[in-house]
Amino acid sequence: MTDQNLYGVDAVVLDIEGTTSATGFVVDVLYPYARERFGELLASRGDEPAVARAVAQVRAEIGEPDADAGRVEKVLGEWVDADRKATPLKTLQGILWAEGFARGELVSHFYPDVIPVLRRWHADGVRLYVYSSGSVAAQRAWFAHSAEGDLLELVSGLYDTENAGPKQEADSYRAIASSTGVTPGRLLFLSDRPGELDAARAAGWRTVGVRRAGEPYADADFGDHPQVPAFSGIAPLAATPDAGSSS
Repeated sequence: MTDQNLYGVDAVVLDIEGTTSATGFVVDVLYPYARERFGELLASRGDEPAVARAVAQVRAEIGEPDADAGRVEKVLGEWVDADRKATPLKTLQGILWAEGFARGELVSHFYPDVIPVLRRWHADGVRLYVYSSGSVAAQRAWFAHSAEGDLLELVSGLYDTENAGPKQEADSYRAIASSTGVTPGRLLFLSDRPGELDAARAAGWRTVGVRRAGEPYADADFGDHPQVPAFSGIAPLAATPDAGSSS
């Protein structure tokens, strides 16, 4: 896609699953990794502030204030099976994934077209942000432990469902625009999910749907959102045509 209307983009906000990275890696590698370790985390580290807060959130959501660690672990497993984007689940997964990445037991996945384009955009002065249902801790670990090394230097900020809000609500995108200080019309959101693109557009953002073969939303109806099969299909991004043509 080489549409001239992408000039005037100051910042790109990235979804992860199905957009920069394979959903299958998350489902087949990361989900089991955390699930196998929930029990030990709850039993031995329940007093840690982040763990205790997440447990309290689980208890509140299921209406069981006295639920023990075994019950909480069972609920977490059920949420994983249902692919629930529950904040406490994402918090606990993020803790375990970050530790796995730090130990070298995990290496994040990026589609081969992604990293070169992110580096080009960054070099051209386009700010990059991440907005994912995975926790900020998980996002930080993800970008810090790619097969091509630490990519965090490319990223100006990280947003999740806790510090921004649900991904299919326009107010979440308004909150991110306010936080970044970027005018909504100069923000571009990339996602594989039409509902997220709709919410971003409702907040005044520009949008591009990423339709990757084999991903869960590959056959979804993207409506009139521009679409690409890979990041390499997106036109150069920059504040002005002159800046954009320098890449």
